[in-house]
Amino acid sequence: MTFGWLKRYAPRSLYLRATLILLLPVVALQIVLSVAFVQRLFEGVTAQLTTAVTLEIAQILTVIEAAPSPKAARDAILPLADALQLNATLPDPDPVRGMARRFYDLSGRLVIQTLTDDLPAVQGIDLSTDDGRVDMTIATPAGPLGLDLDRDRVSVENPHQLPVIMLSTALLMTLVSYLFLKNQLRPIARLAEAATAFGRGRSVPYSPSGATEVRIAGAAFLDMRGRIERQIEQRTTMLSGISHDLRTPLTRLKLGLEMIDDPESAPLRADVEEMRRMLDAFLEFSRDGALDDPVKTDPAAILQDVAEKARRAGTLVELGPVQLGAASLIRPLALSRALENLVGNAARHGTQVRISLAATPRALVFSIEDDGPGIPEDRRGEAMRAFTQLDSARNQNFGAGVGLGLAIALDVARQHGGALRLDKSDALGGLRADLILAR
Repeated sequence: MTFGWLKRYAPRSLYLRATLILLLPVVALQIVLSVAFVQRLFEGVTAQLTTAVTLEIAQILTVIEAAPSPKAARDAILPLADALQLNATLPDPDPVRGMARRFYDLSGRLVIQTLTDDLPAVQGIDLSTDDGRVDMTIATPAGPLGLDLDRDRVSVENPHQLPVIMLSTALLMTLVSYLFLKNQLRPIARLAEAATAFGRGRSVPYSPSGATEVRIAGAAFLDMRGRIERQIEQRTTMLSGISHDLRTPLTRLKLGLEMIDDPESAPLRADVEEMRRMLDAFLEFSRDGALDDPVKTDPAAILQDVAEKARRAGTLVELGPVQLGAASLIRPLALSRALENLVGNAARHGTQVRISLAATPRALVFSIEDDGPGIPEDRRGEAMRAFTQLDSARNQNFGAGVGLGLAIALDVARQHGGALRLDKSDALGGLRADLILAR
């Protein structure tokens, strides 16, 4: 038997789940003890009290049956009923018909059952008109006998107070538990916020606090964040140094080839230019994440600026639907670079490019589509790896590349807590690249 359906109704918040785990056993224990208490005290005491009253009423019925006339019966029972603290009326001018009690009257059910079992001649019992009184009618040879007595003579007074006490106690315990758990779980929430911010490319101040286990997890997170930041810095420094050091000899080679007036040197100049573009791509990749900090920016303005730059470069760009929304916390330079790479890839492998923006409360989705050959579904994951070129899927004759365009876009998406998704374009028939950024 599976309990997958239960997950749909389980609380999502850690606070609520911890509160539920704490309160469920306590509430279950309260219910079990309360049921036992009701059965052993309320029901037991009520049965004893009601039985004692039925014996008194049976004595009155015996006197009525022995009386020679209804008037004699009435005269005989009045002193006896007064001594037994019962209000008797013979005959009853307004007899009670049927059994009536309030829905929350826990002991009323047992009172009615005991009276009807011990006194078969009972015609009706009313416990609902006045919850402090018992009004009943019994058939006798002298006519209907009306009896009225205090409710506390047959049952424990106010038995419905038990659920009220239980509910009040449960609410108080819920409040205390929530305040306690909130204080204990706050360090976990702070750790989650710091990890989420770091996943989106932001390093927020964080110091471990709370229980020992949470402090250990926080210290491990700080160590991991430090190692990742050092690795990123080392990668940036290494690639920047390599690109910078190789740029000087390449410049000398280019100048030397320009001075040679020989048609056979044209392929060499093309090779040097290709190496320069590759170094620029390496340098751009090494600067990934180091260009700017997250700021409140209008994503629609960035998209329109990228489209305008592409048009000035001679690319046929169609600006699709742009869903405007509030400014979002993004890295504008990194996002522009990612979109320019995606638009450049689309223009290099197709003749028409279409870009659009969809905004939701949780994400921004930039879509870049082209009418090129596309990428096979089984190779889309491989295409997003750095330094990967899919010659069989995307014609490389349209321009040289080093396989970093999609990798840079994916890295920028991950800095913003998002992803890069590749699919087939329904509008143009080529590749569709969705750059998704979390808001």
